[in-house]
Amino acid sequence: MSTLSPAERYAAARARRAAPELQLFRERQDFDLDPFQLEACRALEAGRGVLVAAPTGAGKTIVAEFAVHLALADPRAKVFYTTPIKALSNQKYSELAAEHGAERIGLLTGDTNVNSSARVVVMTTEVLRNMLYADSPLLKDLAYVVMDEVHYLADRFRGAVWEEVIIHLPREVRLVSLSATVSNAEEFGDWLQAVRGDTDVVVSEDRPVPLEQHVLVRSKLMDLFDDSGAIAANRVNPELARLASAGGRPAGTYRGQHPGRHHRKGQGGLGSEGQRQGGLGGGWNAGDRMDRPDVVRLLESRHLLPAIFFVFSRAGCDAAVQQIMRSDLRLTEKWERDEIRDLVEERCRAIPDADLGVLGYWDWLDGLERGVAAHHAGLLPAFKEIIEELFQRKLLKVVFATETLALGVNMPARTVVLEKLEKFNGEARVPITPGEYTQLTGRAGRRGIDVEGHAVIQWIGGLDPAAVASLASRRSYPLVSSFRPTYNMAVNLIEQFGRERTREILESSFAQFQADRAVVDLARRLREQEKSLEAYAEAMRCHLGDFAEYATLRRELTDLERKNARAEGRRGELGNESRSERDKRQRRIAELRRRMKQHPCHACNDREAHARWAERWWRLKREHDQLATQIRGRTGAVAQVFDRVSDVLLELGYLERDQHGRLGVAGPGTALRRIYGERDLLVAECLRSGVWDGLDAAGLAALASCLVFEPRREREEVGEHGLPRGAFRAALEATEAIWERLSELETEHRLPDSDPPSTGIALATQRWAQGAQLDSVLRDADLAAGDFVRWMKQAIDLLDQISIVADGPLGRTARVAIDAIRRGIVAYSAVQ
Repeated sequence: MSTLSPAERYAAARARRAAPELQLFRERQDFDLDPFQLEACRALEAGRGVLVAAPTGAGKTIVAEFAVHLALADPRAKVFYTTPIKALSNQKYSELAAEHGAERIGLLTGDTNVNSSARVVVMTTEVLRNMLYADSPLLKDLAYVVMDEVHYLADRFRGAVWEEVIIHLPREVRLVSLSATVSNAEEFGDWLQAVRGDTDVVVSEDRPVPLEQHVLVRSKLMDLFDDSGAIAANRVNPELARLASAGGRPAGTYRGQHPGRHHRKGQGGLGSEGQRQGGLGGGWNAGDRMDRPDVVRLLESRHLLPAIFFVFSRAGCDAAVQQIMRSDLRLTEKWERDEIRDLVEERCRAIPDADLGVLGYWDWLDGLERGVAAHHAGLLPAFKEIIEELFQRKLLKVVFATETLALGVNMPARTVVLEKLEKFNGEARVPITPGEYTQLTGRAGRRGIDVEGHAVIQWIGGLDPAAVASLASRRSYPLVSSFRPTYNMAVNLIEQFGRERTREILESSFAQFQADRAVVDLARRLREQEKSLEAYAEAMRCHLGDFAEYATLRRELTDLERKNARAEGRRGELGNESRSERDKRQRRIAELRRRMKQHPCHACNDREAHARWAERWWRLKREHDQLATQIRGRTGAVAQVFDRVSDVLLELGYLERDQHGRLGVAGPGTALRRIYGERDLLVAECLRSGVWDGLDAAGLAALASCLVFEPRREREEVGEHGLPRGAFRAALEATEAIWERLSELETEHRLPDSDPPSTGIALATQRWAQGAQLDSVLRDADLAAGDFVRWMKQAIDLLDQISIVADGPLGRTARVAIDAIRRGIVAYSAVQ
């Protein structure tokens, strides 16, 4: 502190007095906070919400931890910490429990309920959405909500949940939104300001650990950018640019030269003369790339491990591990191997040996002990958890992962390697986007451990260094709303707010904000005007009668008298009105004067004061109606979809109109309110029609799998011989008939229809529920263990909803079905 000037010391003292809790929080940290962290925390302590957009690893979560600190400093305040996936929820729960004590932290992830009444509860975003719709008592005293990875609202399947939560949270709850460095953070912040009130947008594009970008050309690691480091200017390393223009041949080579002819295996460091002369001939192909074991050795020699290799396929990840295993590469010391084995054996103790054999446990453990593993959704969740923990403890040196790791748990590395800059999106091979590149390379560089992180792109023929530089230079991706009204959302909102208020809410969505930014401001003005109209109506209230009715008579009389005066002034001009029109107006004026004098409010002593408020009400009402018309004339895309959804629900009897024509929720709609997911209406219709009533527990589990399962790629559905027998087939046919009817109805109402039920794992699910062995079930399902667990957990979620909504025997059958499939590998881990 002695190095500070008197003015700086005074400013620091003032800051401490202005934010005393922040000062306490800072004193408990092992490091001082960065400027963007301080800015966001000060805003929180001042009572404002915050949107923090910063690169991966920059330390955004410190702001969330400060929100936890503020909540715990208050005797009653609660904080909900939401994450997009269960794996992140589990990890954050463990971190907070270690920091604050398990008795103060809760966890809610749909299939896990731990200490739900705690002051700090970690949950998936869907759980909070459901709590808001159910008006859960757990919402009492809620002061803060952290929305980690809020950029997930762009996810086309689950993104709408984020917007629902943001819109429906009570206004007094302060929102802490943590996002990747999206390119339109300010636009998103403007929307948060519009719907949540005071919200500060804090954007940081500084990585706490600088990122060095390289291109691996055969065995030579070249900088992507030139020595000036002018990334913003996309100044590509001239040597790399020359290499690209020469078709991958360094200067000094000739077109017919054999690649690597002068390079001796095991020769010195990366910059050696032999390597520089070992050129890339005109016949450049994938075979000229270094083998993976050699790349790993290269990184090890440069002290660039641990590393994550992003391989855009599960099979590719597994094959990469096998390549390493076939080599003589071993990346761990004996003490590390002992620690790895101890941890793995402890975590897998509950898994029977027969299942371990099916899961390839022994080969997997051998790889772990050598410091290498694959990480993808096909792995058993328990195995993924172990890999993540070993990597965080620096015991694993190389992980080959699909891109889902970049969006998942905290696993930073010193180096990230991208073997390709394109991936299969389910339909075709497409280049990765700047946002994906930023997310992937964001894993490079461990704060507090590494001075710098490294991103390595492996050269392939046709690689354009300028295009790679552009990927590396752009500020991530734009956040685009994926919000659209669902059937479940419609019945919940109409039940709580009615149709008109629901339309206003939807007009406040980020989707509508982006479609027409002005609509959000107009909708907010509309709501403010409605409050003023209510206040004016109260001010003109008369104890003698209906003053609004009296004011309407006065206004009509005033308008007619003015018209009469104008007509008298124009007498004799061409086009005068007829005598009958003048007489008709005079009779109406006389009638209005008589009715006014007879009205009870005419005798009120405060009549003129009431009249002034009535005039203000009238002027504002006219402006309000014009504003409403203006909003209806805007794009209104979201509200239009809501209207179509409502029409479908009205036709099917989930909604009904009362005697005044107002839309409300009918009896069947109460069940639909508690069914969440892509197939909410199909499930509700099947329950309503009783087509599943004759199923046993295994059959119901199999049918639930048909409603949640989505094949990874186009694959033929199984024929009848591959389906469960008995009552299942009749129930499936009835379910498919209902789906067809709903699909036709949606087409009529210009709504996108859903895919038909998928029977791909029905037989495997039935056999699993009946107690079949793991190996035979995985063969039936033709799935990796991790995929099978994920689909079973989704089936459990659906069965849980059915057990709550369905009456009588079917509800009991659903509970039995849950117990039947929640066994073995499905029960080993709470992770999704």
